[in-house]
Amino acid sequence: MKIKNPLTKDVLHIDCAQELEKIAVFIRETVFKKFKKRGIVVALSGGIDSSVVGALCIKALGKQRVLGLFLPEKDSAKQTMDVGRLIAKHLEINTITEDITPILEAEGCYFRRDEAIRSLFPEYGADYKSKIVLPPITSKRPYRLFSLVIESPSGEQKKKRLTYDAYMGIIAATNFKQRTRKTLEYYYADRYNYAVAGTANLIEYDQGFFVKNGDGSADIKPLAHLYKTQVYQMAQYLHLPSEIICQKPTTDTYSMFQTQEEFYFSISFDKLDLCLYAKNNNLSPDEIAPVIGISIEDIKRIYRDIESKRKAAYYLNTSPVLIEIPEENANNLRGIDNH
Repeated sequence: MKIKNPLTKDVLHIDCAQELEKIAVFIRETVFKKFKKRGIVVALSGGIDSSVVGALCIKALGKQRVLGLFLPEKDSAKQTMDVGRLIAKHLEINTITEDITPILEAEGCYFRRDEAIRSLFPEYGADYKSKIVLPPITSKRPYRLFSLVIESPSGEQKKKRLTYDAYMGIIAATNFKQRTRKTLEYYYADRYNYAVAGTANLIEYDQGFFVKNGDGSADIKPLAHLYKTQVYQMAQYLHLPSEIICQKPTTDTYSMFQTQEEFYFSISFDKLDLCLYAKNNNLSPDEIAPVIGISIEDIKRIYRDIESKRKAAYYLNTSPVLIEIPEENANNLRGIDNH
């Protein structure tokens, strides 16, 4: 990936044709030669990342070797399935739909989440909606703490700062969703002798925006080296539907509409991309501030937030830790083919 002058807004511009070829070769060689699999499973959320991964897998393996999964639950927005079906129709791939609501109910996902919410809002019931939000990085607050927003059946909204116990309880419960989806992805991968595709981009991978052993689990991650803005470039190059490209990135985890920005990143992805690139290339805040159009102090806050999230992401990205690997088993356990 060729990078231009690091002080321009088009620093993250890529040669999409070249990138497409590189990723297609990577997918093909990994799935067929390294893993000896017949095809690949892609969970389609209707978002930009899974849509691009689906299109890339088709370019690499062919339509007949790509299986799309829809894994909605009762909190999923209607738009998720609508846009998901749109991309599946555009890609012309086979799809399977599994409503995971009954599994989540059996696991106690909604019950456990609601119990945690009721520690702050005792009136919260099954007909209420909720979401978790963070203040913007540029809010100049010394500490940015999560708050819980609820909405009553009449549309009245209330907001309270989350306690540690309530936050951990809600997160632990909602993580059932990503882990349940991943269980079904691997069911179908096992059923058809396929590999599982991950959809995380570089920002998500680097900053820990995924659930360990949930959406963070995959056999292959074709986008983990691309910034979010570069994923959008690939989407345009691949001629994905405008409905996919123009929509705002959401979490689709909570029952209230919630963007990724308000839940986790606290800044728009285009600005965060440039800040992450600048930090990765040891550029100072005063060098990057004029390019992004925000203050030097805000850049410093963003840099601190990037470092903080990276510390949390270290655990999420860590494979199971072994005491040692016997030398005679080392090559095999590391996936090195000596034959």
